[in-house]
Amino acid sequence: MARDERRFRLTLHYDGSNFFGWQMQRKERTVQGELQATLERLTGAPRTMMAAGRTDSGVHATGQVVSLTLPERWTAASLRGALNALLPRDIWVADAAPAPASFHPRYHATAREYGYRLGFSAQSASPFHSAWCWPLAVDLDIDRLHAAAALLPGEKSFAAFARAGQEQRGDRCNILEARWAPWELGMEFTVVANRFLHRMVRYLVGTMVDVARGRRPIGEMRALLDGTGRQLVTSPPAPAAGLFLRRVTYPDRAIASRESESAEDCAVAGEAAADPPSVTEAVLDSDSDRHSQGEPTTHEDLSGHRRPG
Repeated sequence: MARDERRFRLTLHYDGSNFFGWQMQRKERTVQGELQATLERLTGAPRTMMAAGRTDSGVHATGQVVSLTLPERWTAASLRGALNALLPRDIWVADAAPAPASFHPRYHATAREYGYRLGFSAQSASPFHSAWCWPLAVDLDIDRLHAAAALLPGEKSFAAFARAGQEQRGDRCNILEARWAPWELGMEFTVVANRFLHRMVRYLVGTMVDVARGRRPIGEMRALLDGTGRQLVTSPPAPAAGLFLRRVTYPDRAIASRESESAEDCAVAGEAAADPPSVTEAVLDSDSDRHSQGEPTTHEDLSGHRRPG
């Protein structure tokens, strides 16, 4: 980073319905593409950025974390205001804050939280709801749904619930929390882990829903998790529309900036000062770990079931 530049940390909300995911693509509309085009309009020069995770096509965020550098004349408040004045309506900068030059939104993250919404009521099929949930509009066995989620916490291999892993980092994840709770139109799944494999949350939800519908015994999910069900495949992944990247957690030392801004700037940029002193969290949601190049190591048949690649 040049001496006359400052690094910033943005927390974004976006509706993924009309995006082909986060990452820049040459011929498709993406969140990163819209942001970089807007920053070029503001600064007169191309700008790159890094994100906490690359959300897939159709996946939403209620707080994607992004880092970028700009000339030092910019403040967090002026950056947030300028971006929100020019960005399309399906992207919103919820917060902007100065960040250390070394801050990396992906590698410094200690935990991520995803949410997934199931719609049980007929109203969930309304166009004002169906874009942000899976409108099943059927009854599920809630006890079986809770029992399936109770199998998830702990450190284990989630290879059976991923479209692709990462060769260098492997397929083990530590799930810290996994629970279902009611929301106004059905049930909402919350899962927190140190990392996630590609489409892992959607495969987990799809399989738990089949357990709760009586389409497969809970023992099959247990076998997929403990490695004894080598001949089993997961249920089809839940639709992307119900998935939100909600929160990413960082240690204070990773995001504490040595720069100071006025109290007015900090108030406009967000509520970071109200965060606990030991850990600062940025609100967010999506599938994050995947191969950056090449084809996935597993494939789906026409029904959406995974097959070894």
